[in-house]
Amino acid sequence: AATYPVILGGAALTRAYVEQDLHEIYQGEVRYARDAFEGLRLMDALMAVKRGVPGAALPPLKQRRVPKREAPLQVREPEPGGRSDVATDNPVPEPPFLGTRVVTGIPLADYAPWLDETALLKGQWGLKDPATAEAEGRPRLRALLDRVAREGLAEASVVYGWFPCVSKGDDLIVLDEDGGERTRFTFPRQQRGRRLCLADFHRAEDSGEVDTVALQVVTVGSRIGEETARLFAADAYRDYLELHGLSVQLAEALAEYWHARVRAEWGIAGADPAGLAGMLRTEYQGCRYSLGYPACPDLEDRAKIAGLLRPERIGVHLSEEFQLHPEQSTDAIVVHHPEAGYFNAGGRR
Repeated sequence: AATYPVILGGAALTRAYVEQDLHEIYQGEVRYARDAFEGLRLMDALMAVKRGVPGAALPPLKQRRVPKREAPLQVREPEPGGRSDVATDNPVPEPPFLGTRVVTGIPLADYAPWLDETALLKGQWGLKDPATAEAEGRPRLRALLDRVAREGLAEASVVYGWFPCVSKGDDLIVLDEDGGERTRFTFPRQQRGRRLCLADFHRAEDSGEVDTVALQVVTVGSRIGEETARLFAADAYRDYLELHGLSVQLAEALAEYWHARVRAEWGIAGADPAGLAGMLRTEYQGCRYSLGYPACPDLEDRAKIAGLLRPERIGVHLSEEFQLHPEQSTDAIVVHHPEAGYFNAGGRR
């Protein structure tokens, strides 16, 4: 039977797993691509080999450095213990309002300064060499940003708000105006170490106090996605990859920009770092958690956020697979507790 080349990538895969383990069980060519640009280079190499271009060859497979483990891994039992040691006497800041607000027409100039250019040039565009990124990548980025602004390709909008809440065990319970349960989120807890859980960063139900949590959904709209689709259909793959990568990072920049706005309105932005680098290292109070990451991995919780924020008002809809559309959209939970930070629910902080 005929076999076809397979190129795999994504956050759940590694080069070693694809080019060692999967390569052993598939009779055809299996390669790993860290990003779309590496995938494009692999496709060019595959086609050159197929056409018999002199000197054409695929890059070498990643070699196994350690012998394959034959014995099954031993599963560590969870350590005994209950709630984490997160403080319960921190001040609860007063939110500026309860409920939701919609903001549209946010100028590109407001959130473009929050663009993580390193992530874009090195990660999205594949420009690993600093000299190339500086000499070629940054001028192309400036030109592309000018085009996005000139043609109005980004239509930035936000829906955000604050909600009263309490915690109970691993659950964060969002309350209605009468103090009853409106919805609840159940988060994973570390099975060892500090036993952190997102619910711990909020006042317990039996404390007699009511806490607050902030939620946000941001989008740069559908026009930029429509333009990337047009470029792809026209076989303008480099232009497509560059604009698509920029659109992804612009959505992140908008999320960072509005996250800072939320912290400022909440009155917890006094210790924010001066520069973007410190912001990207989360050197502030008021951590932002995006769904799908270790502390809140359940994408089905997006339906609960959508029920609270009603993002269809800014043109964002949830698919049956719990993906946000347009693609260049993100959602998040913002927690005010000063100890809140990123942690792996399966291990140490």
